[in-house]
Amino acid sequence: MTDLKVFRRGVDGRDVELQGSTVTREKELQRRVEEALGPMLGVRFLASEYPTGPWHQGRIDTLGLDENGVPVVIEFKRGRDAGVITQATSYLSWLLAHRHEFEALVRRRLGADVAEAIDWRRRRAICVAAEFSRHDRAAVSLHQRDHRVDLVRYRVFGPDLLTLQLVETVPGATAPALPMPADPAGAGDDGPEAARIPAQVSQLEVPGCLLELYSELDEVLTAASDLEVVVLKHYVAYRRMLNVASVVFRPGHQALLMYLRLTPDTVRLEEGFTRDVRGIGHLGTGDLEVRITSSADVEKATPLIRRAVEES
Repeated sequence: MTDLKVFRRGVDGRDVELQGSTVTREKELQRRVEEALGPMLGVRFLASEYPTGPWHQGRIDTLGLDENGVPVVIEFKRGRDAGVITQATSYLSWLLAHRHEFEALVRRRLGADVAEAIDWRRRRAICVAAEFSRHDRAAVSLHQRDHRVDLVRYRVFGPDLLTLQLVETVPGATAPALPMPADPAGAGDDGPEAARIPAQVSQLEVPGCLLELYSELDEVLTAASDLEVVVLKHYVAYRRMLNVASVVFRPGHQALLMYLRLTPDTVRLEEGFTRDVRGIGHLGTGDLEVRITSSADVEKATPLIRRAVEES
């Protein structure tokens, strides 16, 4: 369902539907989103109206870095414009050819450590417009497999309310599932060799015991909603437009650390299981840390996962 209906309760106690509209000027939309780029799109702001030089002769509406360290190009259109997808993806090609220039920009704005951690394997374009036709949505799938394209529909309701709705995403290359290594002790058909995980997880050099546990956690996360699973250099992200959860492997501690997009103040924290990590540096994204060391922990974490999905 791509239609978004917004209602306000009237003085008579009945809900009245608000009629959505578009912005008067494209710059107004760009300004509003840029001012809250992190909460809205999970992107750290780098530059606005960034020039692409005399040969390319373009200006990138908004340039940023998402919460997973991926370079992001954002293009805005007040109404519907079939050319926005081609325009955004052409800027992604420019970005790859000028990666040193982009890295220098990140270094100036966000610091050397952030610049060193940029993930160039899967660049990202976000197209924000009032409408996308079914032809636009079909065209997204024709683009190259080394980048992600998000189509985001916006609506304004009066002077104060702005909505953003992800209507289509093409996440780029997705590796096939990989059977987990068999238990050396020999397990039955229901043992770890029957579980399947994203093939890229094997690059993280995780021991088989944690892979079995991760398979259980992955099943709960993917069952909770239609989340995209992205295996990054140091963690696995589960996301829609923003990360809902991220999973970090801790082989030396025989544990998985899951970070959820939940406010820790709304959770009853339990020592050794959940922790408030606001202000504490950690891999992955999310303010609530959940420590997973057993199947029982996966079961206990399930309500928190569902809440994170519902509130994201």
